[in-house]
Amino acid sequence: MPAAAAAAKPPPSSLFPYLILLSILLLFLYSSLLSPPTAKTLSFHSTPCNLFLGKWVLQHPSTRKPLYNETCPFQRNAWNCLRNQRPNMGIINSYKWVPETCDLPRIDPVKFLSLMRNKNIGFVGDSLNENFIVSFLCVLRAADSGAKKWKRKGAWRGGYFPKYNVTVAYHRAVLLANYRWQPKQSSVGEEEGVEGVYRVDVDIPAVDWANIAKFYDVLIFNTGHWWGFDKFPKDRPLVFYRAGKPINPPLEMMDGLKVVLENMVSLIEKEVPSKTLKFWRLQSPRHFYGGEWNQNGSCLFDKPLEGEQLDLWFDPSNNGVNKEARQLNLLIQEALQGTSIQVLDLTHLSEFRADAHPAIWLGKKDAVAVWGQDCMHWCLPGVPDTWVDILSELIRNSFETRQ
Repeated sequence: MPAAAAAAKPPPSSLFPYLILLSILLLFLYSSLLSPPTAKTLSFHSTPCNLFLGKWVLQHPSTRKPLYNETCPFQRNAWNCLRNQRPNMGIINSYKWVPETCDLPRIDPVKFLSLMRNKNIGFVGDSLNENFIVSFLCVLRAADSGAKKWKRKGAWRGGYFPKYNVTVAYHRAVLLANYRWQPKQSSVGEEEGVEGVYRVDVDIPAVDWANIAKFYDVLIFNTGHWWGFDKFPKDRPLVFYRAGKPINPPLEMMDGLKVVLENMVSLIEKEVPSKTLKFWRLQSPRHFYGGEWNQNGSCLFDKPLEGEQLDLWFDPSNNGVNKEARQLNLLIQEALQGTSIQVLDLTHLSEFRADAHPAIWLGKKDAVAVWGQDCMHWCLPGVPDTWVDILSELIRNSFETRQ
């Protein structure tokens, strides 16, 4: 071999770094081909996507239709805005919630019920959780027209889906804790002008959900809308008890709520099996304009609020009539810290939707005269259908990551 050729040929050891570099490059290209597109989809395997921050985007009504209508047998008359002929229902249901950093798929009722086969989902709380479950039941019925009404184990309402052996039910417990009326002749409430008191046992769950812990595989809790003087005025106040005795000194309403939250969260952590998926839905915002519900408050809006309007409506520092949601959320989130209960924060996305309440279309001629406009609950179909999309996605992800 000529000397020049021998000098031009590098020794084998000097090729090793190049081979390593080439191998790394080939592995990177191969893994890139195998990886899914970088579409912003929900994934809890890495950084969780925040489904609760985003914006409402108006789509053409023909491309976004509800999965049910006014004929759903689970509908409640006062929320059945299609039957009650509320205007603009097509537009109301043409808005899609679009999270900032990912896609929110619409629930597929067949796939979801297949995932939940032989499992049960329970809602516990006030009428906003009832509003939520009515939407859920009507959506799921699209996959099982043989669904039947179900009211057992203390449930206020519910549905059974025989094709999948799935039960979805609501247990009414407006304070979560047990409470009952005690007239004035009892040993408490002797103050002048007090008709009697509502005794709240902060450490005892309401009867309607006291014995359901082991029946459900998913539980969604809430409380909040009854914690106000419109429900419990000063002539019929709440008086708080612990271990069967009045708490002294007596608690004001919000301090009582804190104690109830602490006790109910502790009870849930202790009594509900660890394998049960647990959520706590934060407050659903109200949209009363011009006064409270009993002071001619109104919500006759034809489009959602703008982002810059939200603080004006809901920030407690502005002392508006709709400040309760954010106020109560602070107390609830504090009570949930360090627990296994997931926060279902549907407040912000719902704050925009001043246009989507039943308002004056309540299904009864004298309803507005008696109760005022309904700017608290939601039209169905409507905003709670988006709540269902979010909840079902969180449930799906949780169950699939367990497998």
